[in-house]
Order: sequence, then C-alpha cells, then structure tokens
Amino acid sequence: LLSLVATAQAHMEVSWPPVFRSKYNPRVPGNLINYDMTSPLNADGSNYPCKGYQVDVGRPEGAPGVTWRAGGTYNLTVAGSATHSGGSCQASLSYDRGRTWVVVHSWIGGCPLTPTWDFTLPNDTPPGEALFAWTWFNRIGNREMYMNCGAVTIRPSGRAARSPADSIYNRPAQFVANVNNGCATLEGADVLFPSPGPDTDFDSDRTAAPVGKCGAS
Repeated sequence: LLSLVATAQAHMEVSWPPVFRSKYNPRVPGNLINYDMTSPLNADGSNYPCKGYQVDVGRPEGAPGVTWRAGGTYNLTVAGSATHSGGSCQASLSYDRGRTWVVVHSWIGGCPLTPTWDFTLPNDTPPGEALFAWTWFNRIGNREMYMNCGAVTIRPSGRAARSPADSIYNRPAQFVANVNNGCATLEGADVLFPSPGPDTDFDSDRTAAPVGKCGAS
C-alpha cells in the first residue's frame, strides 16, 4: 500500500524557466500540455533526453521562453510535493537539440528541497538558441532520472564576468544514469557526480558514487 501511495504522489518539475509541454509555459496550447511532467524518464531510456519534447524546437510551442546573457546569474524554480529527501541535480545546456550537453552547475545533495536554485553562465557561453535542462537523481525511492528541458536564447556577454578557468569549453558532459545506459545511482545517498564541474554546491551528509559504466560524464 505504501508503495502505491508513493507512486501516486506528485514528484517535482521545473516551473521556471518555461519548459517544453509544461502547464507553466504560456506558449504550450492546452492539447499539448503534459500534466504528468513530474514523472521520471522512462527506465528503458526511450525518452531521453527531455522526454522526447526537444522535437518542439522550431515550433511556436517550443520557442525560447527566456533570454540570458553569457556571464549572467539566473535561477530555476521547481514545483511539486515529493522531494524524495532531495538528491543531486544539474543544470545543463545543449546546442545540438539534446544530442550533447554541457554542465553549467551541479548541486550535490539537498536538491530540490528548496524551490529556487541559482547558477551563473560561463562568460564564453556561445550566443544563440540553446536547450536548457534540469536533471535530478532522487536520494530516496526508485532509482530514477528526472529531466525537464526548455529553449532559451543566449546573448553575448557585455563584459568579462568570469575567469578563463570557468570556460564552458572545459565543462563536463551531463551525468546520465538509471535510463538503461549501464550506469546507476545508489538508493539512500546523494549521487556524487564523477565530474560535477567547477560550479558545484555541496550539501550532503551522505554521498555515494554511481555504479556501472558511468565514465566521467
């Protein structure tokens, strides 16, 4: 019975910036809204990345919802009621419609126990349209990967806001696990990303490295 109750609970989803197929995104028509955005990715990996919604790029409902400037500090907001005692999250960008991702910020532990999470874009983040993703690996419960994505517009930096060591070209790839890719996280601990990147917040009393063929991504 308890497992059924846990399954029925709402999990977490991004409410800002606007993400594909979200009820919080004013560009998404009612017939395209996914009211189950809080659910994790399929365990077989069939809808990685972005639940498959990156196909909306180039359509009115997939237009960028925010404009960010390289070197600027911004935030993402999550909504929902089942935080599964937190876990670890990442914010990432993709310039090839989700085929590859680069990590902007990692949070190891405590995510998403509060609704708002700040991050700063590297000063040399390329201008243009990109995909933004929030990914979450829950601490308690089934071994899952949560992912919401949306389109953003990046403008050039107006000044050198960060040191060269923070270059986006030195950032790691997005961590991927629990989606039939040979890498898994352990239950009861916050996953310690193998390569979290230079912008990492740590707030955990118990971490565990992932198991399997996880590489350094």
